[in-house]
Amino acid sequence: MIALVQRVTDASVETNGEPVGQIGRGLLVLLGVRDGDTEDAAVELARRTAHLRIFPDADGRMDRSLLDVEGDALVVPQFTLCADTDRGHRPSFADAAAPSVAEPLYETFAERLEAQLGRPVPTGVFGAEMQVRLTNDGPVTLWLEA
Repeated sequence: MIALVQRVTDASVETNGEPVGQIGRGLLVLLGVRDGDTEDAAVELARRTAHLRIFPDADGRMDRSLLDVEGDALVVPQFTLCADTDRGHRPSFADAAAPSVAEPLYETFAERLEAQLGRPVPTGVFGAEMQVRLTNDGPVTLWLEA
């Protein structure tokens, strides 16, 4: 399971021109589910995301978590994170989990992150074409795997 985590001042996602989720200060999480990923991986990755210390403290050091700053999270499914681009010019998505497997794990991740934060976590729409807008703060972007 892959989470591309971006520290943002704001982020939103829409599909078919309609907004489906938006946040203020916090984390935009693009989530890719690979073949072989498990519910345990989703739970652990959600925990790590909530506790990841990438927000500045009073001295400007990255030492505060999403929990510490009471920030928001927006979770968007993105199977293209699982792309294999080692050969040729066309990415292979053979490592991405089938939608029937990926969607429940994506939902588990979002639910567990919501439980960690103690507040709603908006999400994108699994399998839909979406437009994501964000203001990356820093910029800070990290790749997490479980």
